[in-house]
Amino acid sequence: MKVSGAILISVFLFISCSTVPLTGRRQLSLVPESEMITMAATSYTDFMKENPLSTDKTGTALVKETGKNISDAVIKYFAENNLSAQLNGYQWEFNLIKNDSTPNAWCMPGGKVVVYSGILPYTKDKNGLAVVVSHEIAHAVARHGSERMSQQLLIQMGGMAMGEAVKNKPDQTKNIYNTVFGLGAQVGVLLPYSREHEYEADKLGLIFMAMAGYDPNAAVEFWERMSSMGGQKPPEFLSTHPSDAARIRKIKDAMPEVLPYYKKQ
Repeated sequence: MKVSGAILISVFLFISCSTVPLTGRRQLSLVPESEMITMAATSYTDFMKENPLSTDKTGTALVKETGKNISDAVIKYFAENNLSAQLNGYQWEFNLIKNDSTPNAWCMPGGKVVVYSGILPYTKDKNGLAVVVSHEIAHAVARHGSERMSQQLLIQMGGMAMGEAVKNKPDQTKNIYNTVFGLGAQVGVLLPYSREHEYEADKLGLIFMAMAGYDPNAAVEFWERMSSMGGQKPPEFLSTHPSDAARIRKIKDAMPEVLPYYKKQ
């Protein structure tokens, strides 16, 4: 019996899918998380060599405290849902770098989180900072980066498995990774997260920050500030995190589900 190419592709896509740990959404998964963490660690090390840490002791302490509190909440959430294995290989680290001109933040697969000093005027306080850190952590633990890289492997290499791609086409594979995860001046402007990823990270981030004792209601005010301060040329953080009325409405709609997780410290 002859099987059509369309059927073969459909079967391939089905068996190459995994489930987002927290929402149940199915996502394309051609890249083992261990591979993503290894590549991320190399990029992170290179980035930290080239970018100075902030000398702001208060801001640095706040970033580290906020990051630890939220990562502890993530670890607890995953444990309570029998998903601890999803965090294998994670070694959390939180740094504030000196870059006052760039309002930005990111979390690499494996838990390496960087906050740029330029975003602190937007976050205002610990709750605003928690919005940013929890959102970026949510992208990582929901494996959005792996999903984007899998999509690019499918488009550019016909769905070649990661190990095979690295072995047979190392330069092309590296270029795909750099397209997904550019750091430094390029971070976030190469391959933005989809709107679906953004909404997913918003909701998961709200849950994580609420579990950590931060007021999730701060998310609405933060995104309103980011939107109004954007002007003609939005901050880099906004270039990949579109803040609009629909997003804020969805955040407000999620509050009845999120607030039960909130326990003031």
